[in-house]
Amino acid sequence: MTELTRRHFLGTSAAGGALALAGAGIASPAAAADSTSTTGSAVAVPGEVTVQPGDPGYGYLTTRGLNRRFTGAPARINQVFTADQTRQAVQQAVDAGQQIAVRSGGHCLDALVDNPQVTALIDVSQLNAIGYDPVHQAISIQAGAQLGVAYKQLYLAYGMVAPTGSCPTVGVAGFTTGGGFGPLCRDQGLVVDHLYGVEVVTVDRNGQAHLQLATRSSTDPNRDLWWAHTGGGGGSFGVVTRFLFRSPQATGAGPAGLLPTPPKAVITATVVWPWSGLTETAFERLVANHGAWHAANSAPGTPYRTLYSEFALTCRNAGVIALVAEIDAGVPGAQNLMNSYLGAVSQGVSAPSSTSTATMNWLTARMAGLYPEAPASDNRSKSKGSYLRRPFTADQAGTLYQYLSAPPANAITTLVVYAYGGQVNSVAPAATAVAQRDSILKTLLVTAWADPADDDTNVAWTRSFYQDLHSATGGVPVPATATDGCYINFPDTDLADPAQNTSGTSWQTLYFKDNYPRLQAVKAGYDPTDQFHHPLSVRLPNG
Repeated sequence: MTELTRRHFLGTSAAGGALALAGAGIASPAAAADSTSTTGSAVAVPGEVTVQPGDPGYGYLTTRGLNRRFTGAPARINQVFTADQTRQAVQQAVDAGQQIAVRSGGHCLDALVDNPQVTALIDVSQLNAIGYDPVHQAISIQAGAQLGVAYKQLYLAYGMVAPTGSCPTVGVAGFTTGGGFGPLCRDQGLVVDHLYGVEVVTVDRNGQAHLQLATRSSTDPNRDLWWAHTGGGGGSFGVVTRFLFRSPQATGAGPAGLLPTPPKAVITATVVWPWSGLTETAFERLVANHGAWHAANSAPGTPYRTLYSEFALTCRNAGVIALVAEIDAGVPGAQNLMNSYLGAVSQGVSAPSSTSTATMNWLTARMAGLYPEAPASDNRSKSKGSYLRRPFTADQAGTLYQYLSAPPANAITTLVVYAYGGQVNSVAPAATAVAQRDSILKTLLVTAWADPADDDTNVAWTRSFYQDLHSATGGVPVPATATDGCYINFPDTDLADPAQNTSGTSWQTLYFKDNYPRLQAVKAGYDPTDQFHHPLSVRLPNG
């Protein structure tokens, strides 16, 4: 459920109808299974596959998570291929008294899925059909699909996309339920701003699993369940089996116009500053320039609304820091806008740098891996995030330099600063479960390494870095003037630990702010016996 983009260091009911892709007659798994054919062309849906310790697939399925600090040991893994198989897997776990977790893309950064307490893991990665649902007049994406696959299918079939993230291997399910953002967010908002419905397996007070559909329709009795999945995070209310996407302003009876049309091409730019030529003064000037530009250009409707960037403040032993940016090439004056942005960030900075630019097809850019990533061997990590309403202060820039210039010897640390705001901030905080609707930047602090022997040292160092960075608000980004809490898709169980979070502000407030009581009410209505829980799941009222 994360957007550690390629580990970037710079994220129905049975009556729902068949899914038709571009009129090609491609049916949903359920439709295929129910069909008969005298020509032998019917496609049988595989039965649910149960994998237990000792089975050939067990080792792979328990180590699909990107963060190898955490490896679970469930008694059973259910690989599901249909929504009803998912319901049956949930029922089986409930009847056996097992703790349930769900895995889609495997990008969870903390021990929410790979947790020793999880005894029943439901792997939905094979539940991945994508297409047009004519019954609901929406784009249907099943929970196991990955962003890159969704991008390709929707763009090539219909010339449109849901505004999701920049990493092709992130799962749609975790990304969406956490309120995901990405390169289109400043122009088109968050992915949940285009979410019409969710199909979810829930468990009632009598321990019975049900598959139900919840939509944003004002007359839908399950509307609150839809709302909870617009940023309440995964693993709190049930198991999502598919999503229905349709922008609020969309009209018509066919797939055309249901979702935003992405740019035909984007101008991309990468600026690299070697640490060897980067003084503390130059570093702090870059941080200040970058923050000041975003403070001035992040309102809804800004001329720079199609400009997205990731500023990777990577540690000295990585060699460089880098700014990667892209903008819709079809916007009038796009190249001038890009040049203006790059010039503003580098203004008055004497450190040497190199810049590379390109113009490419939008889909090519999405699949090209534009953003830097950690070495594949560095598969152990500690991560912490924040929302920024205002740029980093001069003192915070000094803290960034202090830590990044003297990192642990056997690790790579980066604080990624993501462009945010724009259309994201045109939506009311209570309209979706994402309460942070006036921030200009989002950050992710990540330390990654390879050797398990370095775990304690590197986790402690990352904690110290984060606490010092946010020392003015008790060591965490408390919702206040300059910061606005944390992003649930950058989960950090430290926030629920009073020894680590000494701010006096609960982790629930950091993630969900004033929306938390409503999330608890949804929890009480749809998971009254708390079958779906993890260290950062929504708690029952008074729980």
